Amino acid sequence: MRLLLAILIPWFQFFTIGRPFSGFFCLLLQCTLIGWIPAAIWSTYALNQYKTDQKIKAALNSGNLHQLSSKTDD
Repeated sequence: MRLLLAILIPWFQFFTIGRPFSGFFCLLLQCTLIGWIPAAIWSTYALNQYKTDQKIKAALNSGNLHQLSSKTDD
C-alpha cells in the first residue's frame, strides 16, 4: 500500500513514515511536471530505507544483532 502511495502521491508517503519536512519539500518538487518522476523515485527510496530501519529495530529488540556483534568483538 505504501509503495503505491510512493508512486502516485509521493509527498503523502513521507508523512506516513514520519518525515514531514521531506514531505513538504517533495510536494514542492512534485508541483512541477518534471519533478514528479524524481519525487516518486525519492519517495520509493525513502520507503525502502524506512523498511530497512524497521527490520533493524526489530532485530535489535529480539537480540539477534546483539549476539552477532558480540561474536565479532571477540
